[in-house]
Amino acid sequence: MKKLSLWGLAVVAAVGLCAGGAAQAKDGEQIVFTPETIQWGPGPASLPAGAQMAVLDGDPTKPGPFTLRLKFPANYKVSPHWHPADEHVTVIAGTLHLALGDKVGAPQEEKVLPAGSFRVMPAKAHHFGWTAEEGTILQLHGMGPWEINYLDSSDDPRISKK
Repeated sequence: MKKLSLWGLAVVAAVGLCAGGAAQAKDGEQIVFTPETIQWGPGPASLPAGAQMAVLDGDPTKPGPFTLRLKFPANYKVSPHWHPADEHVTVIAGTLHLALGDKVGAPQEEKVLPAGSFRVMPAKAHHFGWTAEEGTILQLHGMGPWEINYLDSSDDPRISKK
């Protein structure tokens, strides 16, 4: 297994692109977004092409809590991976298929999560996910710095394919 940072420089760029959507709560301040005020930018380099991201609170590259949204197109796949901290996922729209296991096609447990679903993936749990015929929006919150560790480095979109 190869350990690589989820966000690297790509998320710094994405956070910059989402500056209107990224916020840091200050004492006594509230953060409010409505669907039309969320500013989407490209997803991080650690995810396959096609994802979009909006950082709602915090900074996933730094220690501390963060909240972000991810928008995945139809027929999108994220290969088997794990995170060093718990991953809290709420499905906002669409359907997310999430499975525990080390290999696609041989899941230990698979769950179909329609809009409104919530799941906590424990730290270091090997899992993978996909969308089917519809796009999906999820909200992810956790503790940074956030990382994704692909079980097979050839699945990592940050590694140049030759």
